Amino acid sequence: MDRNAFGRLCYLLEHSGGLSSTKHVTVAEQVAMFLSVIAHHKKTCVVKHDFLRSGRTVTKHFYVVLNTVYKMSHAFLAKATPIMDDCCDPRWRWFKGCFGALDGTFIDVRVPEQDKDRYRTRKGHIAVNVLGICNSNMQFIYVLSGWEGSAADSRVLRDAIHRPHGLRVPSGNYYLCDNGYTNADGFLTPYRGVRYHLNE
Repeated sequence: MDRNAFGRLCYLLEHSGGLSSTKHVTVAEQVAMFLSVIAHHKKTCVVKHDFLRSGRTVTKHFYVVLNTVYKMSHAFLAKATPIMDDCCDPRWRWFKGCFGALDGTFIDVRVPEQDKDRYRTRKGHIAVNVLGICNSNMQFIYVLSGWEGSAADSRVLRDAIHRPHGLRVPSGNYYLCDNGYTNADGFLTPYRGVRYHLNE
């Protein structure tokens, strides 16, 4: 993350999310400690050494920033709007009523030794399976993380649908997905045996 993006994130969290500086810790330092843990998987003891703070201070401000980010999820995720009849984008105009596309991806993680088998992907990496849904402008509209790397994409999607405040697909609308998912109400997968890539 460059300095400009970091500054914009701090400004957004402070002015829209209500994050405030304390007597000894500024908003920028709180966000920097939070990002050190989230982005670099640093432990509290490493972060407290890097920022010359106590472990209690690091943990306290980590959770303050985490709660602020959670409250502001509406600002970070775009609203789902279907493709309309008058769409001019040649890639999307054929998909009237489509909210966007979904797929799963893997993010490498560190887990305890006894859990490594559950998190091992088909390629042998230790990772979590993350379901991401983007609209036609490549903006995220839904993200679900935390599933083990060994979990099938369709199982992760099923969990997203059955959660109390999970993924909802209004009648008449749908998401595009790949063959890792099943063709069902609200989800359109490619026909098997048909080549879809332009160079084929």
